[in-house]
Amino acid sequence: MTAVARYLVDDLDAAVRFYVDRLGFSEGRSFGPVSLLQRDGLELWLSGPGSSGREQDAAATGGWNRIVLEVDDLEQAIDGLPTRGQRVDGPAGSWHLVEDPSGNPIELFQPK
Repeated sequence: MTAVARYLVDDLDAAVRFYVDRLGFSEGRSFGPVSLLQRDGLELWLSGPGSSGREQDAAATGGWNRIVLEVDDLEQAIDGLPTRGQRVDGPAGSWHLVEDPSGNPIELFQPK
């Protein structure tokens, strides 16, 4: 079974490049204004302007719901990325929130 998440994005091409080039996703299928990306058992649906995922009145980019991606080196992973807040160190490991080009949060997590 594959886990699926959907993020609304303002610029589909910029979002695809960000997730592929900076976060290690691979490109899958595309359906007009929607691109499906994969990484470690997660399928991420990026829904650009004009997609059916944006039909709801409350649909918007950003917010605090987020996907969590495990990384080997947190400091290296966040280098040069727009971040929210500060690094948090907890009993299971450390994490930091970064943002995609549309302001959607992604939690990068380095386990202990």
